[in-house]
Amino acid sequence: MRRFIVAALLGIALLAPWSGAPADAAEIKVLSTVGMQPATPAIFAEFEAATGHKVAVTYGLAAVLKNSVLDGARADVLILTAPTIDELVKANKVAAASKTDVARSGVGVGVKAGAPKPDIGTADALKNAILAAKSIGYSREGASGVAFARAVELLGLTDQVKAKYKDTGTKASEMVAAGDIELAAAQIPELLAVPGVDVVGPLPAELQTVTIFSVGLSTEAKDSDAAKALIEFLAGPRAAPIYKTKGLGS
Repeated sequence: MRRFIVAALLGIALLAPWSGAPADAAEIKVLSTVGMQPATPAIFAEFEAATGHKVAVTYGLAAVLKNSVLDGARADVLILTAPTIDELVKANKVAAASKTDVARSGVGVGVKAGAPKPDIGTADALKNAILAAKSIGYSREGASGVAFARAVELLGLTDQVKAKYKDTGTKASEMVAAGDIELAAAQIPELLAVPGVDVVGPLPAELQTVTIFSVGLSTEAKDSDAAKALIEFLAGPRAAPIYKTKGLGS
């Protein structure tokens, strides 16, 4: 009789669903700038495998995500540009002590794969490339787009660019790969991440803007311990080589 009971219990155990996750596993809601998207999926996958927690991420432009948070959107962890995290700290949306710089990126120019690559190695060369291009795309609100618009202004080409400019939102790489624009300006890792794009190169040093990306803990985090664990992972030694491989080396 005892053997029968044990066998029955074992059978029930084998038939019961198994989640594979610890009982205290959490779902961590993340809002992340698209500038970090080339690297973060691989990092999140390693974190989930190591901890059992799950990451639910929404990507967007840092400025747009900031406004969403200010309007009440909830998140546990924010991965945005450093100045944007600073603004959210001032607004009491991010815990000040949690801010950690994790990666950086410069702005580059891309063309459709196989298309001629213009010379952009100097300010004068970039100016000529912009004047020769039939269309140029970059994000009006993104950090890279703001940086490129500043470079255009310094080159004295604001009016010339207006006539052939397209706002790319988060899709600069996809648009140049599809042939919708001739030149795309975006964070270099974003250009590298999309098939069908050839990276021409970074902006000349005197026109370059390096964007620093930071992580922060939301003051409204649902599970602060799990969120802190993710922040530590994003800033830790296992994430560093992934950033480097994707062009986001810190």
